[in-house]
Order: sequence, then structure tokens, then C-alpha cells
Amino acid sequence: MKSCRRILLLFFVLILPLTAMTQEGISVRDVRGRLTEKVSFEPTRIAVEEARYIGIEYITAADSVIMKNCGIILQNDLDFSPFFENVPLDTFFMRHMEIETMTMLAWTRLGASYVVKLEVEYPQNKIRLGYRLFSTESGKEINKNRMETEKKFYRTLVHQIANDIYKFLTGDEGVYRTRIVYSKDLDNGAQELYIADYDGQNERQLTNNGSINLLPRFTPDGEYVYFTSYMDGEPRIYMLNLNDNHIDKITDYPGLNTAVSVAPDGKSFACVLSKDGNSELYLLDRKGKIIKRLSYSWAIETAPTWSPDGKELAFTSDRTGSPQIYIMDIEFFDLKRLTFSGNYNDSPCWSPRGDRIAFVTRDRNFKICIIDVTGRNFRILTEIGDNENPSFSPDGNHIVFSSNRLGSKELYTMDLFGHNQRKITIGGGNTNPAWSPYKN
Repeated sequence: MKSCRRILLLFFVLILPLTAMTQEGISVRDVRGRLTEKVSFEPTRIAVEEARYIGIEYITAADSVIMKNCGIILQNDLDFSPFFENVPLDTFFMRHMEIETMTMLAWTRLGASYVVKLEVEYPQNKIRLGYRLFSTESGKEINKNRMETEKKFYRTLVHQIANDIYKFLTGDEGVYRTRIVYSKDLDNGAQELYIADYDGQNERQLTNNGSINLLPRFTPDGEYVYFTSYMDGEPRIYMLNLNDNHIDKITDYPGLNTAVSVAPDGKSFACVLSKDGNSELYLLDRKGKIIKRLSYSWAIETAPTWSPDGKELAFTSDRTGSPQIYIMDIEFFDLKRLTFSGNYNDSPCWSPRGDRIAFVTRDRNFKICIIDVTGRNFRILTEIGDNENPSFSPDGNHIVFSSNRLGSKELYTMDLFGHNQRKITIGGGNTNPAWSPYKN
């Protein structure tokens, strides 16, 4: 069961704080916990009431739609976390109880431990969104805040409130303002890079060179994206500035230049070069200068991914006759084989928590799997369709991946146990996702 320790008020951070108040002396349930076994974990049930307008000025129909969307987005955000489960409004229950509006007692009867009340104003054509968080156990308000932004950014405002609530109740950072970068197939045959919010909304095109652009990877500060492109004819590594979409060519070695994995300190990156006739792993500085060669093998070495401490790399090699996952100490070049089950294991991604690696295995189809770095606790997370390109969220509790389970390739998210799988893109041809670091 989830830890039930009691904690006092927690430190929290906001981007546009207008008020920030907690009530000293009121304890809240500590829902923090390391996700280990789903069977031993019970998510906390939380309810989000519809947003209520508290202004005195006339509002438009569009304002009403925004107000309704705020409640829905916050419900989806909190329900996305494996720590929380949304408690929906039950109209049958309300009729049975002969009530028109929900009370703390009514929410308690529906199993909610916490209730969020949203309040909306539109000062000077902006949106000001406030929340009040209540504990049903005590019946008291335990946290509240108000934030303000331009109307067009209201989704971001709701995501920040979700982060605020998540931080208050768990002590951890929320992923609701993170983003996902990916490749999209276009009708002209090009494969361009796009970026969207963690839930697939606010999609924006990043490249427009009519070529093949793939394998994007964020820098640790989230300001740049390394990627592989054929825009100059051969696969080369480029870096895109997310503030202005400016692109710099980083490598121009003969042969393959691809499969970037940025080191945790952002000062270097591992990649695959074939300039000496074989696909090998190299360590390069940010400007593309080779620091050292990491592998020497007749086999194909590819798909490097860093450990969070920057001391090891996991990668794919077919040195034993089939693609398998290996872990290398990059200082002493010590090597250990991680996977032994099956004849195809590829695309490793090291969890930010450091304890697990997600990868793709091939049985009758391609499946997303997870395994401890010790080689124990191998677990298949997907079953339907071909599933590829796993990438961890910055908290290590979620994975984004591509799948053709419904026909065309789309991006999906799921939690660490393969639950709560959600399709976040539409239109098909969406592949190669990479999850961003936290964003303030």
C-alpha cells in the first residue's frame, strides 16, 4: 500500500504567483512513493469540480468553453499520474442524495481524498485561474493559488496548476509542462520534426527542409534538439535551437553520422559514426569534435543511451549474432551483456531514475519491454501491434513510444507498468519520440 506518512506543508514553486497560501498546522497525506509493484500501490483518488466564474463582467461563449476545458484538462493531467485517480461527478449519486451541488461529504462518499475547486476571471481580456485544494478527511482547504496569463495560453496555465498540486501532494516535480519532440511523415515524402505538449496538444513544426529528419534528442537544459538529417544528402548530425528554429550542422564525417545521446551534463554526446568503415560508438563534444572512440568491434554498434550519472552507456550490438543490449563503463570500457532472452533487442532508453532500461524486443511483433539494470525483472509492457522508440519522461514514471496498433503509426504514452496507455497524436506517420526535461 502507498505510504501513509503524514507531512506538514511542502515547499512549492509557481511561475506567476498572485497568491500562495497554505494553512499551517493542517497535515496532508503524503502520497510520495517509489513505483515498484503495481499490486502494492493504490492511487489517491482526487476530484476536480467544474470551473466557476467569479468575475462581474460579461463573458463570451468562447470564454465559457475555455472555462469548461480548464476543468477537463486538470482532470486529465492529474489522472495521468500513476499516483492519482480521477473521481468523476456521478449524477445518479446526486439524484439519489437529492443534492444539486457536491459537498465534501458527498465527495467523500464517492471515495475522493482531495477535491479541487477552480475559479476563473478574465481581467483585461486575460485569464486568471485560481484553485483551492481541499482534504475531504478534514473538510478544510489545504492549499490554494491563482495564476494569470494570456487567454491563448490557458492550457499551459492549467498544466502549471497541475504541477502545483502534484508538487504539494507528492513533493516531486510534475511533468505537465514537459514536451515531446518527434518525426512526422508528410505527403511530400519528407519526414519533419514536430514538438507538442506532453499530452499531444499545441503541436508545432520545427523543421521544413523537405528531407528525412529523425532521432531527435533534447539537451539537458531543454533549449536545443540534436537530430539526424539527410538534408545535405548523407546522414549528418544537426542541432536545432528551439527558441528560433535555427539549425547548425554539428558533424560531417564520412559515412553514417547518427543516433545522438546527449550526456547528462550537456557537455558532450555519444553517437554512431562509420567513418572507419564500421558502425562504432564515439564520444564528441558539443561542437562535433571527437573526444574518443568508445567501441572497437566488427559488429554493428548503435543506439547509445546514457546512465543518469554519466558513467555508463547502454547500447545495441549484434556481436553475438543478434541485436542485444549491452552496458559499457565509458572510462574503463568494462562491458556487460544485459539481455539474453530472444534474438532481437534494440532501442534502449535508460530511466532518469537509473534503475531500469526500456527497449524493444521482437517476438511475433515489436514490443516495448523494461528490465532492471541488473538484468532482472524483465517485463513486457505492450502487446498489440508493432511498438517502437521508447523514451522516458523526466520523472521516470512514464514512457512515450510509437505504435501502429490502430493502423497508422501514432505516439502513445503509458505508465511504468504499461497501464493507462493513451494515444496523443493523430494523422499517422508519427515516430521517433523523445521526452523533454522538466520545464519551468
